[in-house]
Amino acid sequence: MKITIATRKSQLALWQAEFVKAELLKLDSQLNIELLPISTKGDKILDVPLAKIGGKGLFLKELENAMLAGEADIAVHSMKDVPMEFPEGLQLTTICKRERPSDAFVSNNFDSFMALPEKAIVGTSSLRRVAQLAHARPDLQFVSLRGNVNTRLKKLDDGEFDAIILATAGLIRLGFQERIKEELDTGLSLPAGGQGAVGIESRTDAKAINELLVKLAHVETHDCVMAERALNTRLHGGCQVPIAAYAQIEKGELLLNGLVASADGVTMIRTSQRGKPDDAWEIGTQAAEHLLEQGAQSILDEVYQQAK
Repeated sequence: MKITIATRKSQLALWQAEFVKAELLKLDSQLNIELLPISTKGDKILDVPLAKIGGKGLFLKELENAMLAGEADIAVHSMKDVPMEFPEGLQLTTICKRERPSDAFVSNNFDSFMALPEKAIVGTSSLRRVAQLAHARPDLQFVSLRGNVNTRLKKLDDGEFDAIILATAGLIRLGFQERIKEELDTGLSLPAGGQGAVGIESRTDAKAINELLVKLAHVETHDCVMAERALNTRLHGGCQVPIAAYAQIEKGELLLNGLVASADGVTMIRTSQRGKPDDAWEIGTQAAEHLLEQGAQSILDEVYQQAK
């Protein structure tokens, strides 16, 4: 069987695609697997914040078009970049075991986020991170930082920033674990839904391939990410909005923490919900409803208005 994997061209995206290729070959060493690296609109437009150009779906459209055109069989994504809805004929087939989901503090001169001096310049492309970190340290300057991991680290090393915030998982996967000065506690920076997890998208009619992909699924990660995605779905969330959601399994129960914040971090609404892992989607929806009851909708409306 031949399988072509559509992937973005970034080093991290290629790592994810190679990871899935290796896992598939463990299942069947006779598979003929090729990578199809594609430049997406999100990769090409680097001088504008994602929220201004349409969100994280910009990293997927070209990969999905390649699958629909028959040029690729599957696409590999970081789950935090995957929108809630899929084009007709495509589906999210598998979520693989999650790497550490936290945000990482990276700096050449300071050992922790709270050790940063007043007015220090912090680079991040995420409104979610900015809102939460500004809530804790409103005295800091947060500056948009786009590009792949290597590009962001180089800008830090060139002195453009006092610190940058990246996903811990990406740094670990690319061998930059030693650059992490501090893994941010989830109480300080709650991760994005799906952060640290790799997802595989495929055509709904690719029966033989889908039967293979299902074997790569990690049940615990799937349940947690589904709860996080349910919260985002109910809130109509995207990268334009500071929404965070992180679920974990504790003593057989699924615990979901979620929050919605104003863009400046002044207002922050939190929720925490528990339940059976099998009820992950209901737990996420319930968490979203609790946020809405506390006034999340007015915050979301204001943030969307500012993004226009």
